[in-house]
Amino acid sequence: MTSPPVPALEPAFEVIADLGALEDHGMTRAGHRRIIPVVGGSISGAFEGEILAGGADWQTVRADGSIEIDGRYSARATDGTLLYIRAAGVRSGDPAVLESLLRGEDVDPAAYYFRAALTLECASRPELERSVYIASYIREANRVRYVAYRVT
Repeated sequence: MTSPPVPALEPAFEVIADLGALEDHGMTRAGHRRIIPVVGGSISGAFEGEILAGGADWQTVRADGSIEIDGRYSARATDGTLLYIRAAGVRSGDPAVLESLLRGEDVDPAAYYFRAALTLECASRPELERSVYIASYIREANRVRYVAYRVT
């Protein structure tokens, strides 16, 4: 009997997303809601261009301080091609480390967990839509950086 292929990861693209001020909506019916606007940035690799202002990361803070990530934003290539990125993931770690991140302090990325599954939409580059992507993140004071990997 044949076994299914064992997935591997290949680097696909890197994103640097510049962030606006955190909007803390407090405790809502969905939980502790925070929204962080995406105000710009860049994308390089399989898609080259700029991250557009207007997206955001809609977060739900769990009781243990972990954060459910729901990021949605767009990028535009120099030829006008648009790419929509949706990220669903989690950022977790020791509460003191998470508080340091919230204060905008530099924290070693090995000290916390920040991963997401990405869904891409691109009308003129349908090959980008035909794969599964995961990303490993670094949170900085005013931006987030990540490398997205295509699951082979």
